[in-house]
Amino acid sequence: MRSFALSRRLFLSSVAVAALTAPAFAAGSGGDPIRKLVILSAAQASDPQEFQAAQLLAQAWRQLGLDIEVRGMPRPQLADLVWYSRDKWDMTMWRMVGRPERSDPDEFAYNLFNPETAANGYDFIGYMNPDYMKIAEAQRAELDLEKRKALIYEAQDTISKDQPYIFLVYPKNVLAYDKNVWKKETVVEQSGIGIRCFWTLLRAEPISAQKDMICNAAEAMLAINPLYISGAIDSWVTEIVWDRLMRMGPDGLPIPWAAEKVVQVDPSTIDCVLRPGQKWHDGKPLTVDDVVFSFKAPAMADKSPMYKPFVANIADVASTDERTVRFKLKTPSAAFASSTLAKINLIPKHVWEPILTDLMTKKENAETVQEPTPIGSGPFKVSRFKLQEEIVLEANADYWERPRMDRWIMRIITNTSAAMGMLSKGEINFLTDYRGDPKLLLDLAKQSSNIEVVATIDMGFRFLAPNERRAPFSDAAFRRALSIATNRQLMAAAAWSGFAVPANSIISPALKFWSKPGIDDIKVDMEAAKKVLKDAGYVLADGKLHYPEGVKETLAAN
Repeated sequence: MRSFALSRRLFLSSVAVAALTAPAFAAGSGGDPIRKLVILSAAQASDPQEFQAAQLLAQAWRQLGLDIEVRGMPRPQLADLVWYSRDKWDMTMWRMVGRPERSDPDEFAYNLFNPETAANGYDFIGYMNPDYMKIAEAQRAELDLEKRKALIYEAQDTISKDQPYIFLVYPKNVLAYDKNVWKKETVVEQSGIGIRCFWTLLRAEPISAQKDMICNAAEAMLAINPLYISGAIDSWVTEIVWDRLMRMGPDGLPIPWAAEKVVQVDPSTIDCVLRPGQKWHDGKPLTVDDVVFSFKAPAMADKSPMYKPFVANIADVASTDERTVRFKLKTPSAAFASSTLAKINLIPKHVWEPILTDLMTKKENAETVQEPTPIGSGPFKVSRFKLQEEIVLEANADYWERPRMDRWIMRIITNTSAAMGMLSKGEINFLTDYRGDPKLLLDLAKQSSNIEVVATIDMGFRFLAPNERRAPFSDAAFRRALSIATNRQLMAAAAWSGFAVPANSIISPALKFWSKPGIDDIKVDMEAAKKVLKDAGYVLADGKLHYPEGVKETLAAN
């Protein structure tokens, strides 16, 4: 915390200068004073970087005349409140994590801001801009690579103007492992993700009697469910328990996987030929009927809202022989391989058809289901689990490329310091989730020759999510002012100890081809932020920010 305290002093010094030089708002009482606004964040012990970032935001925005409170919460309660009570919070710290299929920009560009997902999907902030959606829809239908890149650039410009998110940083995933347990050259660093990836879990080779990978997670899992991924931790499990027709390779490009061959028959027709001999974890064969069912299930009566957008462009899916599944698309899709074939988990029809049939008469959807023993066809089988404590997966001996380890064991260790201590003692041998000061981890590696540290810029990003269902966040000018008052350079240096780069886009510089040059060059300017508010009609009176003239406060203070 010493580095944070120093950065805080530097920050307060800078805002004091800004307060002396920034002009006061125009005279007048304006509308009602803006209520106290609450930033929700993970608790400090479980995610000190996020909590410190929230404190820095609060300190900055108080200089605009806002009353800001930071409220730390355990991650499961935070996620539950934000996701299922979408009109009951002001702002929340949030993250989009790097997942393999997100190497293509479509998921970020299309699904995050699609108003069709506002009720229970990815657009949890309630952002609605029809002009933006025209761009997002155009990029996914454009098969010419350079023309599509131009549309992705245009999408980034629109998001930068509207600031539906207050982007903070692209973090560096700083992870570590015991190289006396794992052969260094078999630990794979995936572009935009790092060494905690599918390819490491599949191919990491033990070099000692210890053949179990024992790793950590800083927060509890919410579910192990192929039709629901609530967050980063759950996604690590689902992508190795359930298989996919394609996978994103270490270089970020899609490659055939459970399908040994993928053929583009014409711009709107794709054939996937399955690998022979695949089985579900209960021993039953994986068939083309299972694959067809897997892609139809997310659209069944909206019972899988999280995955429905990824199958929305499928006009028809059917088997053409005992190993081939044909997809007919409504429109050509440049991202279909990565955003659908490498995204949708294959699920067993004999398990999930009865579940979904039963749900048809109920208000609950498939995201509420927890199988006693989840059944997939991926490289690992679920042996046992307690969502708040531990999950134990066994290598699937019937998988066509058997993992080299025997078991993958993930333990829930919410205290960052405790996790690092367990690595040094050998109680875990792969640090898969580290949210503390990276310099401390580097110091540990200097003291322990067996510890290898790897830092990778994430394709995901950290941000503050303003709830645009609630004033004043429904006003783009207000959001722009918050963004201009945000010191991302200080945040990267203080909260992330330099192991992050400033962000202002949905596309990380880790995705070099798609990231627009200069989009992240946004500098803090408190005077300019106050001018944006003044020009939009907000009034600063006696140090308190008021709505524009005639606007009433409709929400009680939190």
